[in-house]
Amino acid sequence: MSIEEGAPAPAFDMPASGGRSVSLEAMKGKPFVLYFYPKADTSGCTKEACDFQEALPALGGLGLDVIGVSPDPMKPIEKFAEKYNLTFPLASDAEKTVAEAYGTWVEKSMYGRKYMGMDRATFLLDKDGKVAKIWRKVKVPGHAKDVMAAAQALG
Repeated sequence: MSIEEGAPAPAFDMPASGGRSVSLEAMKGKPFVLYFYPKADTSGCTKEACDFQEALPALGGLGLDVIGVSPDPMKPIEKFAEKYNLTFPLASDAEKTVAEAYGTWVEKSMYGRKYMGMDRATFLLDKDGKVAKIWRKVKVPGHAKDVMAAAQALG
């Protein structure tokens, strides 16, 4: 399943770092960034998380929150958040139901072997819970800046 820009965002409710929980319902009325990453504390995911952490004050100035989502259980997510002082919620989608709803749990292949894995993707959601912009197959360098530019355009 894949969602389109302009479509209502699929609902979600997940446990998140710092004993928090995140849900679409709780975010109603606020625009936010929902990004999916493959695995806590790996090089690309660490760089991406740190870039979003660095962009938080500017994104916050635009009224945007950031939520990171991975298929990891809470324990490695908590360690990852603490290790890099990540203050935004990192959610655990261990059942992959949210990733499936957003079309980010996909078949991948490495060295000719096919397997299911998390696609690095980012969704900018508007205050009405609609998908304003989608980035698929994200390349980490400069990505947080691209998201920031799109968020500014959202007004």
